[in-house]
Amino acid sequence: MKMRLFVGIALDPALTDALKRLTASLRRAGDGLRWSSPESWHITLQFLGATDPQCYESLLARLSEIHRPPLAIHLGVPDVFERAGVFHIGVLPSQHLTALERHVVAATALCGIRPEDHPYHPHITLVRSKGHEGRRGLHALLEHLHSPHTLPSFTAHEFLLYQSLPTPTGSRYEIRARFPLSSPPAQ
Repeated sequence: MKMRLFVGIALDPALTDALKRLTASLRRAGDGLRWSSPESWHITLQFLGATDPQCYESLLARLSEIHRPPLAIHLGVPDVFERAGVFHIGVLPSQHLTALERHVVAATALCGIRPEDHPYHPHITLVRSKGHEGRRGLHALLEHLHSPHTLPSFTAHEFLLYQSLPTPTGSRYEIRARFPLSSPPAQ
């Protein structure tokens, strides 16, 4: 049976707490919305999709070969991905984050996984819309944000391989493997 997988970065507790406060203040602002649970918040590096179990061990081996330093994660502003119907917090691009994403894509390509066909836009999904009414609700969230919210930055010390498991209330994400971000091994 195929596994629905993706590679990502978990959020640190201070950021998760700040996002909980932000979403609590917004929940009354939008209708027709499906709120992501704090346990599901992450920054995707690459969505792998339905992956054959035979590929799993190869994926683990290839991802474990990635040697990148820990990286600072700085957040941008809340925004909406209109076509996807997603309200999110942007992650500011950085040389180190882009390099890690490219290394992940290269490693998974060696396992036969095709890269996504759109540019990489790092973000944290907070809300998904349900239909046309939900799309209006996403924009109501942006309008409700009267003042800028300062969200804490953090340093990522690892990246993760997640499995997405369907549940009646949406997907639940299970960590399948952890890969440390550390300096390259000495030569």
